[in-house]
Amino acid sequence: MSAIRIHPPTTALTISIKHLTCNPNNLNLFSTNSRNFKRSGFRRNLTPIAMSSNPLEVCAKSSITVPNRLGDCPFTQRVLLTLEEKHLPYNLKLIDLANKPEWFLSISPEGKVPIVKLDDKWIADSDVITQTVEEKFPEPPLLTPPEKASIGSKIFSTYIGFLKSKDPNDGTEEALLNELSAFNDHIKENGPFINGKDISGADLSLGPKLYHLEIVLGHYKKWSVPDSLPHLKTYMKSVFSLESFTKTMPLTEDVIEGWRPKVMG
Repeated sequence: MSAIRIHPPTTALTISIKHLTCNPNNLNLFSTNSRNFKRSGFRRNLTPIAMSSNPLEVCAKSSITVPNRLGDCPFTQRVLLTLEEKHLPYNLKLIDLANKPEWFLSISPEGKVPIVKLDDKWIADSDVITQTVEEKFPEPPLLTPPEKASIGSKIFSTYIGFLKSKDPNDGTEEALLNELSAFNDHIKENGPFINGKDISGADLSLGPKLYHLEIVLGHYKKWSVPDSLPHLKTYMKSVFSLESFTKTMPLTEDVIEGWRPKVMG
């Protein structure tokens, strides 16, 4: 048995919002796998592989609405989902991205999260982190076959385009619906997950983005996934109800506030 330890930020939280999700200055929005609590933890059973390894150190965005809670970065959640699905213990260090401590900037000069310590080396970029974890801890396997790795790859960018749009006739909603419809068709023929019956890294990457999409479009656009896409809706419900997802998902308030500058800008 091993506990997941959550360390609160070492500096005071501030309401000033300087970022969209994980990185205040730069976010690759158009990549499928974009580069992009009080101190107590829950305990869970771990596989022998996880028990034989030291807890990984993970730096993550802290909540901007509730002190000492995990924040709203979908790329950080992707990393945490990977660790959870592989039953790997980790220590979570919460970072106030509006007031970054010096020790954090010394290991992440660009001020980005997530960043994970593996083999005494700090690794940034959720793509690199999850690939490294897969190589070092191959069981249970989460690799997505290359021919399926791009499924749903344009959903996030078209979501952002629609969210930012002020013109209802500019085609951004249609573009998003086209991508969601294509994904719905894939799940209908190949589901319940992207790679069939077993969850894979592609689901752990897309799931947090769909979670943000559902909350943010519902709040700012009064928009929801149409009932004409039942397989997509079932997929979202399945992913969001995973134990690993419920343990690592952000507060709704944080998701809403995290996207506010993008909407208002």
